[in-house]
Amino acid sequence: MLRALHIRNYALIDTIDVAFPDNMAIITGETGAGKSILLGALFLLLGQRAEAELVNDKTKKCIVEGEFVSKHPEIKNFFTQNDLDYSHEILIRREVSPEGKSRAFINDTPVTLTQIKALASKLIDIHSQHENLLLNESGFQLSVVDAYAAHQVLLDDYKKQFTRYKTISKELEFLIIRESEANKERDYLEFQVNELVEAKVEAGEEKKIEEELDLLSHAETIKSALLSSSDILMAGDGNVVAALIEARNKLNSVANYNAALAELVQRINASIVELKDVSAEVENLEEKISHDPQKASTLSERLDVILRLTQKHRVNTAEELLKIQEELSGKLDNISTLESQIEHLQKEKDALQAALNKMAARLNAGRKKVVGKLEDDIMKHLGDLGMPNARFKIDLQPLAELSSTGTDGVQFMFSANKGKDLREVEKVASGGELSRLMLVIKALVAQLTDMPTIIFDEIDTGVSGQVAGQVAELVLKISSSMQVIMITHLPQIASRGNTHFMVYKEDKKDKTVTRIKQLSNEERVEEIARMISMGKPGSSAIKTATELLQK
Repeated sequence: MLRALHIRNYALIDTIDVAFPDNMAIITGETGAGKSILLGALFLLLGQRAEAELVNDKTKKCIVEGEFVSKHPEIKNFFTQNDLDYSHEILIRREVSPEGKSRAFINDTPVTLTQIKALASKLIDIHSQHENLLLNESGFQLSVVDAYAAHQVLLDDYKKQFTRYKTISKELEFLIIRESEANKERDYLEFQVNELVEAKVEAGEEKKIEEELDLLSHAETIKSALLSSSDILMAGDGNVVAALIEARNKLNSVANYNAALAELVQRINASIVELKDVSAEVENLEEKISHDPQKASTLSERLDVILRLTQKHRVNTAEELLKIQEELSGKLDNISTLESQIEHLQKEKDALQAALNKMAARLNAGRKKVVGKLEDDIMKHLGDLGMPNARFKIDLQPLAELSSTGTDGVQFMFSANKGKDLREVEKVASGGELSRLMLVIKALVAQLTDMPTIIFDEIDTGVSGQVAGQVAELVLKISSSMQVIMITHLPQIASRGNTHFMVYKEDKKDKTVTRIKQLSNEERVEEIARMISMGKPGSSAIKTATELLQK
């Protein structure tokens, strides 16, 4: 419940501190006194967007702080899920700078507005007369039926699964589009990959071919040079090796006379061995080299294949061609992976859809089971509120496909008078009728939920006299199971509260400010008498106010 509200520097409010009872509190005040400002501060506290215009004194920041108490397990789960230190005493604070920058806190820990709103939705329900328009929305209508059906756990599970279902559906749609686009180039990719695979290109191959072609094209010249070299070294008359042998023999014949000569003989022997080895290699090379036009043609054709592929793929080397082949193969693999992903997601989507259909059927059965009782309860309470001829019907309509709440649409049908056909609520209900219908629904739903606090903001618009008294009794009944704070302009309702607050304006030297105070018994009589007489109360209004408070 809302235990206390503290407001600083908000619009016409400089300072307000108010403590609320745990049953039914009434708030009254003349038109323009600032009741809506008070409610606006509460909306800010619960996550409404902040604006710089809210800050009255631009030298200070605006602060709105609310003290709540709740031991409900769902509140504890919220704190756990948001990594906040749990306490059943909850302090929510909003701060707005003069520039309009906002900060939010839960138990003095900085949080986001999303977190504030999520927590607030579990602590307090603010219902204003403008919210009567919710009666025209299918989503709200269905939520009323679901509250009566008491299948929130099933509905939460369904919504969770449906969110996953929609996510998968979007992913699947995206992948199918990608696959369709990829398939358009699959044939071309396969052709390119096959062409490169069949070419069997090897790294550095083109350089080797160019070198071999260069050798083949100069085979005759090279062969002639090798033969000439062989003659000079060993084969011809007066060759180098024979000359060295003769020189060695001459030196060897006199080597015994000088040690240096023996060393020269050894060095000449080494040269002879080396030149014989060189001569052998020259002869070997000469025998291997031959002019082979057929091989040169084959190598030229192979080089042409590699050059054509490098030009086609706009690269320079065989190594780069191999990288292109790897990239193209990767693209083909990705297309195959897409097929696998699509198949996997389609199976998951089908399984989710089957599970959702089963849960939707259970939701539908639960809703059908309670609509009759809900219709009867609403008509009974409408009769208590001065609408004995009202008829109300809930029309469940099957949807063509799964929605976030199942396969049911809903339409509230209403007729306030005899002889009038049931029609959609928004087409036939007057403002006062809408107000009473919404109050009845709120009263019924409040008994089925664990919401600790509800605030009614002038929902009694359009009712008066005996009906106003019946509205008061209904709200009083709600307050027996939850905290109710009611802003009203009707004395019949104001007299039923356990605690009565009055909002008023006070003129200071340089400004007007909004105040709120808790009324004593005597002050309550005066305030209710004022509401009765719509001005300065006379003795009869005082008497009536006293009688209302004694009921």
